[in-house]
Amino acid sequence: MRYLAQRYTMPYKECQATLTDIGTEELAHLEMICAIVYQLTRNMTMEQLKEAGFDTYYVDHTAALWPTAAAGIPNNACEYQSKGDILTDLFEDLAAEGAMM
Repeated sequence: MRYLAQRYTMPYKECQATLTDIGTEELAHLEMICAIVYQLTRNMTMEQLKEAGFDTYYVDHTAALWPTAAAGIPNNACEYQSKGDILTDLFEDLAAEGAMM
């Protein structure tokens, strides 16, 4: 979402294209993760859900996939920055990528 939001204020077409490509690729990663989680959990019984620690998640979302951090913090837009300033946005992108390594 970060890259896709930033592309609109990027004044250079080559950079816009790069941000679009990166954003699209990142969404594909999320789709693959969701597919794997769904395949691993789709046939679980309530006992298995409780045993695996998914019971509180299940109460909130039933069988729907909802991106959540390992600590249980749900995905939200607070982690994405888009300031409209080229350098600020690119530095934020680099910092975000470095945080994941």
